[in-house]
Amino acid sequence: MNILDDLKLQYKIGGIALRVIYWNIACFLISLVFFYQYSGGGFAYPDWLALSSDPNSFLFRPWTLLTYAFFHSSFLHLLFNMMVLNFASQLFLTFFTQKQYLGLYILSAIFAGIVFVLSYYFLGYSASIVGASAAIMAILVAATTYQPLMSVRLLLIGNVKLWHITAVILILDLMQLRLENMGGHISHLAGALFGFIYIKLLQNGTDLSIVISRTLDFFANLFKKSPSTPFKKVHKNYQKPTEKVTSRIVTKDKTQQQIDEILDKISQSGYDCLTKEEKEFLFKAGK
Repeated sequence: MNILDDLKLQYKIGGIALRVIYWNIACFLISLVFFYQYSGGGFAYPDWLALSSDPNSFLFRPWTLLTYAFFHSSFLHLLFNMMVLNFASQLFLTFFTQKQYLGLYILSAIFAGIVFVLSYYFLGYSASIVGASAAIMAILVAATTYQPLMSVRLLLIGNVKLWHITAVILILDLMQLRLENMGGHISHLAGALFGFIYIKLLQNGTDLSIVISRTLDFFANLFKKSPSTPFKKVHKNYQKPTEKVTSRIVTKDKTQQQIDEILDKISQSGYDCLTKEEKEFLFKAGK
């Protein structure tokens, strides 16, 4: 199995958190080709991708409320955000579902984007922002709000409470609010606020992520192939000899059992613990 197949397999079985990280990396690689100014050494994102504080640009390009949350201004910006996203994702998915994760990521990005536009409009400033930081802060604060006393082990530091980590990050954002990249820090804090609100509403029985889940399910079902007529399948099955049908069911059970054993191994020790043969078997089974 080559590296590309390995990445495809990890994407397929890695869950929504890994997929969001892959989407961010893919967008960054695309931006390197189309939007990076090699002479100036920076990114020049067009106003149909970056989120502009100009109300006219915002009103005529509402999709930028989401696209800005998948692009980054530099490799270090991407690297730091993906490290924090991976950390926050593991915490959040310990308690909540993948649909809630994706819904929170999207809704918090939209909320933070609106707060950024309104803040800059009333302050009389003009700027554009990109980055997943607001959505990441929402996920981190959501996990912290739900389980603030959770113990987290940090390298060189040891065990600390989750709320200590989140508090330090929020304080750093507040300290830099009037410095460079004020719009970015405003969106970070707005994302954090949304993460807090999301959990409080969820604890009262209101799950905001359902809006995103139902919207995505609607479009998924829209392009879904209609199932074939069941009567044809039944007719074909009865045409085949009984021995062959039994044989196929047994083979399927053994294959599924082996897949389940490999997935259990991944959940306990991680994907890297698989042997080359197990990776190839899982990749072929997923086709």
